[in-house]
Order: sequence, then structure tokens, then C-alpha cells
Amino acid sequence: MKGYNLWSYSPYVPPLSKKHDIYVCRIVPYEASIHLEWLGCHGACEIYYKKRADKDFILAGTAEGNEYEICGLDIDTDYEFFVEAGAKRSATRLARVGKSVGTTVNYLHPDDTAYAFSGRYLCSPSLVIHPDGYMLASMDLFALSHPQNLTMIFRSDDGGESWHYVSELMPCFWGKLFIHKGEVYMLSCSTEYGDLLIGKSTDGGKTFTAPVTLLRGSNGKGGNSGVHKNPQNIFIHNGRIYETLEWGAWANKEFGHAAMVMSCDVNDDLLVPQNWSFTEPMPFSCFGEELCGLAPTTMQIEGTLVLSQDGKLMNVMRFGKRGYAICYEVDTENHEAPLRYSHLMEFPANFSKFMIKYDTVSKKYYSVATRLYDGCIDNARNLLSLMVSKDLVSWQNLTDLHDFRDADVNKVGFQYVDFEFEGEDIIYLCRTAINGAHNYHDSNYCTFHRIKNFRNIK
Repeated sequence: MKGYNLWSYSPYVPPLSKKHDIYVCRIVPYEASIHLEWLGCHGACEIYYKKRADKDFILAGTAEGNEYEICGLDIDTDYEFFVEAGAKRSATRLARVGKSVGTTVNYLHPDDTAYAFSGRYLCSPSLVIHPDGYMLASMDLFALSHPQNLTMIFRSDDGGESWHYVSELMPCFWGKLFIHKGEVYMLSCSTEYGDLLIGKSTDGGKTFTAPVTLLRGSNGKGGNSGVHKNPQNIFIHNGRIYETLEWGAWANKEFGHAAMVMSCDVNDDLLVPQNWSFTEPMPFSCFGEELCGLAPTTMQIEGTLVLSQDGKLMNVMRFGKRGYAICYEVDTENHEAPLRYSHLMEFPANFSKFMIKYDTVSKKYYSVATRLYDGCIDNARNLLSLMVSKDLVSWQNLTDLHDFRDADVNKVGFQYVDFEFEGEDIIYLCRTAINGAHNYHDSNYCTFHRIKNFRNIK
């Protein structure tokens, strides 16, 4: 075994684990079929499948390339399948046939252990449009008590209508893809509450050089604090590139998560740690009368950066008071100064990660987020909505994108959306739990969606 100096793999295979000659790198279940994509064989491959409850596999067909669709399947049914070519064979994989939403970028059955070395569910959707026109989407593999350190990257060359596997990053968790001066970057943690990492690809995400550590973390076990982040919008303001993060841990009983912002001059090398500045962590406190009575560990995580109407750079954060987001002001002169508490903003989607972006054409703020509704429990994530604000003060619901209020709130979820403006449309990537997910939180799909002519929605 040789040493390895890259961040990317195709695929990553842990030492001492069983290595298969053929790797099924993408699975897409439809209502009556399952689409597969694989690596390791481009000649004649045979695809075998069976219902999970059956004993024997049967031949579905033969493929000459590296994709195949198993058709004529029963809806709402679990299937097992594998790809074979002579002595070569893939691992046996799982999928549940059934109806989903949008365009599936990737799928993972909750009982599929192909990535158990990292996790069992798909999380942290990140979406970016390259100046050359193609899109990249990433997601990580997570599960409670798992290492949580693998991220997968996919590419679309047709506006999101179809997707194909590109590569995997290890270690990489809570990552955000972004473009800077025409090149692809990934900003992530090594694992939950781990080190803050950044790396670059010059070939569209196929390969990344070894990541650079920007900030040392921990592993979040036993209450140990470390870096917490999420795939939020990278923000450019006055010649600096900004991103949000937090310092803390869910198990930290003293302060939970402390709010932070990192920044770097846009002309500096992003891969040099000394070029980055970090604000001093700001724990939640009873800043004013409106916050009295809330515990020091009150949830404040997953902030999104946006410019207010009066030109202030704000970090707007998910918050533990129903119907409100907490807003901090960033000191854009002193780049290491702690954030300043500003106010609470009424926001009906504050119990799940959200992103806010300003549209320079309509001069309005938009968010695609998991909206709370009358009578729902606090952790309900079965209603995804497009919302708008003229002033970053009051919010209006424009339209409900996925309304599953009649579904089991414990089994369906649309969450952690990453979105982009693309001409007249909004495109977004969603962490989607549907069609037999482990639960609403532990997603089995990463789905792509397009909102056409969003500015005309009234």
C-alpha cells in the first residue's frame, strides 16, 4: 500500500475492508425501476436483481457501458442487485422502488451498509454552478455514532436533468462547494466537530489536492467542542470572502454553539491558513429583554450571511425560539472582533438549516426552507416553501414547493436546502427523506429541483 497525497478518491476504500472490482457509484429508484451507474467495467456487464424477500437473483439484462435501468419492478418494494462481469462483481446494493420528488442526484437505502465506515444517510447538500456551465452537487454520509467523514460529488452538464458520479472526498463532512476565480473549492470539516479544512480542484472536482487545515477542532464526543458548520452561501463583500461557522458541540452543556465568521481577502491564496481571519466565538447570552429566560445553550447554529437594507453584513442564524431567527452583525473593519448581537427576526422556518440570498434583479430576499405551520411539532420538516422579504424584516410565503403535511411527520422531510439563482429560475439541492426513509431526519435521497420564473410568483 503506497502513501496517498490527494483528498479525492474514486472510490474511497478503507484498509482491510472488502474491495470489489466493480463499484456501484450511483443509484436512482423510480416508481417502477432502478437506475444504476458503476465504475470498474466498461465492457459487457450483467445486472442481477431480486426482491429483498426472495431467495434467488435473476438476470435483468446486459449493459455495454456503465449504466443500466432495471425495469418492470413493483412499487413500494425493496430490491437487491449487483453488477457482474466475468470474475468481477460489485457489492450487493439495496433500493426501494417508489415515488420521490424532483430529480434524484443520489440515493442510499437506510439498510445499505456500503458506506457504513462513514454513515448510513445522505446529508449536507451543496450545489454550485461553474462558469463553464456545468453544475456540481455534493453530499456527505452521516449516522449517529459513525465516523461521518465521507463526501460524494456528482456533476450535471444539462441543467440538472441528469447527474453522474465524479469523485469522493475523505475526510470531508459538512462541506460547501464554491467557485473562486474559476476554480472549484471545498470548505468542510474533517468529521463532526473536527478540523476545518479547505481544498481545491482544477479539473471540475475529479481530483482535489490534499486539504489544508485552517482551524483545529476535536471530535465532539463527550461534550468536547470543535468546529461546526454547514453548506452555507459563500459571501463576497468589500473585497473579502466570508463564511459562517460555529464553535461548540451539541453535548456542550456550558454554551452549546458559539457564533463565528471567517474571512479572507479575495486576492489572497485561500489555501494559506494565515490569510484567514476568524472572529472570536460568541456564545449565546441574554442580550436583551426579548431573550430573557432562554438557556445559555439555546440553539444558535447554521448561520447564513446577508447584507441588510442599511448595508450591514448580518449573520442570520437558526435559533431555538419558535418563529424567530437570531441576527448578529459582522464587524467588517476588525475581522477578528466577535459578532455583535443585533435583534431577533421573525422567520417561520427557523428550526432547520436555512439559507437567505438577495436577488439584485427584484431587489428582494429569498429563502427556500422548511416552513413551520399551525399545529405542527417543532421538528416537523414535511413542508418546504419559497419565501420572500422586501426588507429582511417581514417574510411572505410565496408558494409551497413540497407539501406533505398529510404524510407521517416522522418519516418525511425536506431540509438543508442549498440554492442558487440561475437566470429567471432558482435551482436547489435538498436533503430529502421520503419513500421508506429511516426517519424524517435521516435522509435517503439528495434531490435537485428547479423553480421556473420565480420572480413572477405572486
